[in-house]
Amino acid sequence: MASVVVSFELNGRPAEVLARPMTTLQSVLRNQLGFTATKEGCRQGGCGSCTVLVDGEPMPSCLLPIEDVAGRRVTTLEGITPIDGLSPVQQAFLDGNGFQCGYCTPGMEMLATALLERNPSPGRDEIVEALGGNICRCTGYQPIVDAIEAAAGAASTGER
Repeated sequence: MASVVVSFELNGRPAEVLARPMTTLQSVLRNQLGFTATKEGCRQGGCGSCTVLVDGEPMPSCLLPIEDVAGRRVTTLEGITPIDGLSPVQQAFLDGNGFQCGYCTPGMEMLATALLERNPSPGRDEIVEALGGNICRCTGYQPIVDAIEAAAGAASTGER
């Protein structure tokens, strides 16, 4: 099959890539564009380590053919990280030890970012439900849920 050119917005900037049909967004992000915060985990959409936002919605990039993002907005962890520091979600994960090995952390932070954009004050049950598609083998989830609650609190008070 002939390669295709796909144009989309990546972290607020225009992007254009040449890829073979059905190449995953994850592969393009990591291997062609160098956005390595998008992790390679199960490659089956079950672990969440490759989660990115597409038009603001969390999606497993390991299942998403690059053609499906044509004309859409894709945001990676690099895209939510301010030049001068960390986003409120990232800061809360750091402050609350919401990571251990860090492998699942980018996907967790992308999910948390999407959740807090939809609902700036989610309840604990809503946070747990939102994290349902992401697997962490190190922390036991408690610090992750606590970090998202802290980020929601910081956002509501305007802290950073």
